[in-house]
Amino acid sequence: MELKGLWYLHIPVTREIEDFKKENVKHIVGIDRGLRFLSVSYDEEGKTEFISGKKIATKRNKFLELRREFQAKGTKSARRRLKAISGRENRWMSDVNHQISKTLVRKYGKDTLFVLENLTGVSFDERNLSRTAKQRYDLRSWSFYQLELFLKYKAQETGSEVLRVSAKYTSQRCPVCGRIHKQSRDHNRHLYSCPCGYKSNDDRVGAMNIQNLGKRWLSGEKNPRYKKDNK
Repeated sequence: MELKGLWYLHIPVTREIEDFKKENVKHIVGIDRGLRFLSVSYDEEGKTEFISGKKIATKRNKFLELRREFQAKGTKSARRRLKAISGRENRWMSDVNHQISKTLVRKYGKDTLFVLENLTGVSFDERNLSRTAKQRYDLRSWSFYQLELFLKYKAQETGSEVLRVSAKYTSQRCPVCGRIHKQSRDHNRHLYSCPCGYKSNDDRVGAMNIQNLGKRWLSGEKNPRYKKDNK
């Protein structure tokens, strides 16, 4: 294939990948996705890793300012620049998600169960009424599903697996006593405080609850989820 005067040779390669086996699992990693922290992971040893989204937010704001500037001009050249900016931002977002997924897979290696919330049909507007319109826009437009896809194929290449679990109450449940109480989570302070006395970072609590659902699935529960009546 020729592209801009350069020739590229594509050689398809097929290799066998070892099937994931539940009985061989060494690590269970719950992953909470967001914007303040793009990824918060919690494993079976109680280790938590935060991947900050601060620099990402700054760069996204710059892209947003550029788009608004060219949209206001409305000229033909401005529309071309908008298209170019959109492509550049999408490539950058893909690279960020690629790096996050690669880091997680390399850290835990083979025989790992990565557990994510199933965000299909989840409305961030409904879940985050206390957030500003700008924050809700950022949540809707970030490629959460792309990160899931990248993590899935990278995990499968190493004999690991990605499990999607219900997002219901994962941010409201106390991982110690099991109490589900919406008011226990303080979005502004990013703190979870349960009446039982347990306190922690709210995103960490989400990752802990997601990881626990993975443990329940691994023990044989077909569709683990949290309910107010049975914790």
